[in-house]
Amino acid sequence: MTGGVTSSKPPALIAVAHGSRDPRSAATVSAVVAAVAAARPDIDVRLAFLDLNAPSVEQVVDGVAAQGHRHAVVTPLLLGSAFHARVDLPGLLDAARARQPQLRLTQADVLGPDIGLIAALRDRVLAACSARDAVHPLADRRLGIAVAAVGSSSGTANARTAEVAGRLAALTGWRTEICFATTEPSVAEAIGTLRADGASRVFVAPWFLAPGRLTDRLVGAAPHEIHADVLGPHPALTDVILDRYQTAIAEPHALSA
Repeated sequence: MTGGVTSSKPPALIAVAHGSRDPRSAATVSAVVAAVAAARPDIDVRLAFLDLNAPSVEQVVDGVAAQGHRHAVVTPLLLGSAFHARVDLPGLLDAARARQPQLRLTQADVLGPDIGLIAALRDRVLAACSARDAVHPLADRRLGIAVAAVGSSSGTANARTAEVAGRLAALTGWRTEICFATTEPSVAEAIGTLRADGASRVFVAPWFLAPGRLTDRLVGAAPHEIHADVLGPHPALTDVILDRYQTAIAEPHALSA
């Protein structure tokens, strides 16, 4: 884009990822954002990172303003509403508003345990099962799934994340247990609980957008189990990101200035 943006253009979409030293993470979220841009070529879609990768949120916001945009929706590529979504990102946007008073910035909601993402998690497990054997997993009531998330120092946040395992069970009929990469219960504990409950086969389903150090830790903690792929680029993830963007535009209580 080389010129100014007219008022008929939709707001820019700034997708904000956490950032990681692992190059697989940035590559994966770049593919996620590329899928969003392909689905909505009428929207100026850009990727920014909170930490460890470039471009930063500040750089992307300033670039959007320089292109003549008057409104941008900042959409966190975060699965939970933890410190980054509640404190870090709002602080960055407040500073950006002071630098770019002509640019309205609206913060969209996090991705959360949306049913679309639960379906994407199911698809990743189905793909892992298909690669393993010919038994169709939806017909196997002895299948156990250890849903593995990051984990938080907040018990309340972990309890909210545990809803993912319950929703996956409701969608599929599989036995499920939640576990965390950074706190208890561990993946080994979840696997033990599933086996004690009668699961004859156990798969680990990472509730992560992209691979990195923590997903590697999960593999190292359960090296003999089959690990499904991360959510990554998936049509359901594209839909959820665009839903958060549209909802932020439509709802008057969205965080904006």
